Amino acid sequence: MSEPITPEEVEQQVQEVNTWYAEQLMAERRASTPDPERLKLLKEGLAACAADRQALQDADEEEVAEIAARYAALVKELGK
Repeated sequence: MSEPITPEEVEQQVQEVNTWYAEQLMAERRASTPDPERLKLLKEGLAACAADRQALQDADEEEVAEIAARYAALVKELGK
């Protein structure tokens, strides 16, 4: 059985996704015609990252694993 993932490791995953959202948001804002829907989705992504970072502060092992799984999928989906 593998070691459970630590909150610190998950924090790194969350930060990686957060950075991607922030970079995409800046690029979209600089576009000649920013897409309002994309801006909204990117802002929601940043908000979710912030909420998950906060949740990690008091998360039990199961919650940490759930957040880790979600961000592992996001990292893969975003091509990171």
